Amino acid sequence: MKKKMISMMLCAVMTAAMVAGCGSKEAEPNEAPAAGSDVEEDAEAPAETGAPAEETEGEGEAEVSEGGTLVMATNAYFEPYEYYEGDQIVGIDAEMAAAVAEKLGMELQIEDMEFDSIIPAINSGKADIGVAGMTVTEDRLVNVNFSNPYTTATQVIIVQEGSEIAGNDDLEGKIIGVQLGTTGDIFAEDVTDATIERYNKGMDAVQALSNGIIDAVIIDNEPAKQFVSKAEGLKILDEEFVTEEYAIAIAKDNEGLLEKVNTALEELTADGTIQSIIDKYITAE
Repeated sequence: MKKKMISMMLCAVMTAAMVAGCGSKEAEPNEAPAAGSDVEEDAEAPAETGAPAEETEGEGEAEVSEGGTLVMATNAYFEPYEYYEGDQIVGIDAEMAAAVAEKLGMELQIEDMEFDSIIPAINSGKADIGVAGMTVTEDRLVNVNFSNPYTTATQVIIVQEGSEIAGNDDLEGKIIGVQLGTTGDIFAEDVTDATIERYNKGMDAVQALSNGIIDAVIIDNEPAKQFVSKAEGLKILDEEFVTEEYAIAIAKDNEGLLEKVNTALEELTADGTIQSIIDKYITAE
């Protein structure tokens, strides 16, 4: 009889424990499933773990292939390469980049910023490419890659009419105005004993020259012609300061985009598109 009573009591205790256990799981729905449970086995199934990896890889590929937006960083005060017509940024670089974006099956978005902010914008991911009459230099290659060149340009010297500066050698010891971060800024550093005054926009440097604050401006030939045509008493020297090639800047870790941009440029050069864009903005004298 005692054995029977003990057995009945043990059954009651076990039943109560089971009920208490069920109640505990309802009160803590976020508790991790026990090891070896069906839920854990499902989470470890190969079909489940493989799917997210494929989606991630596909998303990365889309950034450098078809679809999406190609963000171009520029400084839109460099006519005829990039400048404003009303609220729209136009020019050689703007049209060329739009043609490249079309080849990539993407839509071009242009972001205007200070010239020396372009490379940081690319490296931070705020922009995909930098197109701003940008010359390939050793210093810039430390931070970004460059596409194949899409055009050749020259840096020239602007002075006041009647200036004693007649050529490159006459810049020694003079006050030279440049646009901050441009090729003119870089190469002006090589002028012996020169004082370099840096401006955020090329037009600001030219205005300083007109006002007699500086002695000369070093800048790209095509923008120089635009500035001089709109300002009285200035001229461009016949001697070229330096010849350079313009290319598209791309982040060093974006080799996929670099390859696709180069392919697009090759095709656009071969079919005459790039030359037709240049001819639209730069007419033979």
